[in-house]
Amino acid sequence: MNPDAPIPNASNADALFCWCRAGFEPDLAAELNERAALAGFPGYARTERGSGHVEFICEDAAGLSRKLPFADLIFARQKLLRIADLRGLDPRDRIAPIVAALEAQITTGRALATFGELWVEHPDSDEGKPLAGLARSFGNALRPALRKAGWLTARDDITRPRLHIAFLAGDHAVVAIGDPADGSPWPLGIPRLRMHPDAPSRSALKLEEALLTFLDDDEREQRVRDNMQAADLGAAPGGWSWVLMRHGMKVTSVDNGPLRQALLDSGRIDHLREDGFLWQPRRTLDWMVCDMVEQPRRVADRMAMWFQQNWCRQAIFNLKLPMKKRWEETRICLEAFEHQCHRQMTIRARQLYHDREEITVYATVAPR
Repeated sequence: MNPDAPIPNASNADALFCWCRAGFEPDLAAELNERAALAGFPGYARTERGSGHVEFICEDAAGLSRKLPFADLIFARQKLLRIADLRGLDPRDRIAPIVAALEAQITTGRALATFGELWVEHPDSDEGKPLAGLARSFGNALRPALRKAGWLTARDDITRPRLHIAFLAGDHAVVAIGDPADGSPWPLGIPRLRMHPDAPSRSALKLEEALLTFLDDDEREQRVRDNMQAADLGAAPGGWSWVLMRHGMKVTSVDNGPLRQALLDSGRIDHLREDGFLWQPRRTLDWMVCDMVEQPRRVADRMAMWFQQNWCRQAIFNLKLPMKKRWEETRICLEAFEHQCHRQMTIRARQLYHDREEITVYATVAPR
């Protein structure tokens, strides 16, 4: 690799480009508009419902990106810096315009900042899924061309910026830069988890994804251990209890409904036929999880009570959102939860891939 190879100048980015769940574009747009305004960055969100992405147009997109860490965004699956919006691409040669767009954005520098990976993506939407074949074949053609031109390392390197090509249509592609340390580690922000044949329900995937999303490797090793004590509120049929049990925990599953017999036979789960909103433990637990279908503000209030009373050290819970003004409801619930805990908290929230009309929240008492 030529040590004097040109590198992309992210300061020339003209927008944030964020993937999201199809149908939740207005909610991500509202979140970006509000957060950008609070950070002092004028701009505006642009999207179409069902498109699976939102662009936030801003003069200093790179500066805004630094002020809005990906970990703080709730409705975004991925956060990128857009450096080119290519429309009217000729299907006979889509590579040349992309290389030209990169060359137009370069600044003299060393190869330390050349791209470490190439991801060619498409919206996770009904309209975007037919583009999957194009994205795959184009990526196979573009990688060797970029490596020959010195834009891409010979082997994947996650310590360097990532090049993203997002096909929004066959003749429309967005060229963007991703920071591996400030974004999702999965293409499109989608973890590829497989449903285990022994899992009692698909909801198990939500908790598995939450543990991967909210805790890094070191945190999972420290906070998800054998023989920890946990409670699962609204447990039936037992998907979340099953996940905790597989991580070696002893689980109290609270629900008036039945659990799968295999869970009861494990010897690691106690089933209490009680109301999860009323039950309380006799001593502080390591974990509490909750996936009850209930009004989000009521859930947030009850979750705060658990931390007020020191009934648990950390929790993962879901907030089922209304059909409209979901960002507003999310903000209200999270602010109320943090206020009512009466303790310094660490709170992380995200609409996970395996979520639907909900967000998932991780909360723990902040270290002093």
